[in-house]
This record gives sequence, structure tokens and C-alpha cells, in this order.
Amino acid sequence: MKIKTNKSAAKRFRITKKGKIKRNRGGKSHLLTKKSAKRKRTLRKSTLVSKGEKKRIRRLLPYG
Repeated sequence: MKIKTNKSAAKRFRITKKGKIKRNRGGKSHLLTKKSAKRKRTLRKSTLVSKGEKKRIRRLLPYG
């Protein structure tokens, strides 16, 4: 039987060729005036999902 992909997770995460999971950083949508330029610049960059979370996200993306 096929497993359904969690669509909210599919929109938020990308799986790299080596099997790592990429994600975008949070905190970039509003209240930006109080944040420094350096902080906002860092938030633009994507990062990898932590080892502990990886297992849970993999379950949501069975064919990713």
C-alpha cells in the first residue's frame, strides 16, 4: 500500500542528493525593524535539519 506524503512538509523541506534535509530559517516574515542587518542576512540562508528531527521528517516524506 502506498503511503501519503505530508504536503506541508513537502513544501518546507528539500532532500539533498546525499540524503540530508534542507530547510529555510524562521523569523523572516515580520518584526524586521528590530533585527540587525546581519541577523536578517543570516536568516536568508538555508540550513540543514538537526539529526534528531531528521528521522521525524523522513517519515513525513516517504518518497523524498
